Amino acid sequence: MTAIQTANMSTGDFYPMTANDKHEVLHHYLAALAYRTQKALRGAPPDFATFEAGHGLRTPHLLVKHMSDVMNHACRCFGDERAMLEPLPTFEEEIARFHAILETLGAHCAAGTAPIEDTPPAGATLERLLQGPFSDAMTHAGQLAMLRRMAGSPIPPESFMAAAITPGNLSARQPEPVEPFEKWPEGPGSKKTS
Repeated sequence: MTAIQTANMSTGDFYPMTANDKHEVLHHYLAALAYRTQKALRGAPPDFATFEAGHGLRTPHLLVKHMSDVMNHACRCFGDERAMLEPLPTFEEEIARFHAILETLGAHCAAGTAPIEDTPPAGATLERLLQGPFSDAMTHAGQLAMLRRMAGSPIPPESFMAAAITPGNLSARQPEPVEPFEKWPEGPGSKKTS
């Protein structure tokens, strides 16, 4: 496996990332996931949880449950004894469970816990957690945003580079956008084009 490298920008030298560096990056990635998930859910209409886009796609409620499933598997990669998840009755409970799982994973990252390398199906490393369950969940956060648009309630864009994302906040209580776009093509009062 190719080592992930970082660069010293003043000298141009590259050096392999330490395990601590990787844990810090993954912890920040989890915070970005928490932020983007809440951005997609903030201000959603009451019936969004059960919105059906058709073609057998998951509803937002089932999508967040699936996000919890893949992140629950990531917890098992750190040695946590975790049962298979049953669906929760309300969307709010499902969202709370997802963020609780993120907080558990964040604690593993903050502690520098090494994943168990022989975890099925492919063995767990920090890199495989990123390419597997972490990236899978981020893809689904994007799907939630897409479903918001399809449900007639698009979310306003922002500069994610400026977002107030911190590894210490993996909860559902995410900050408001720092640099939201004032005007956007799908925004209120805009002309819709087909």
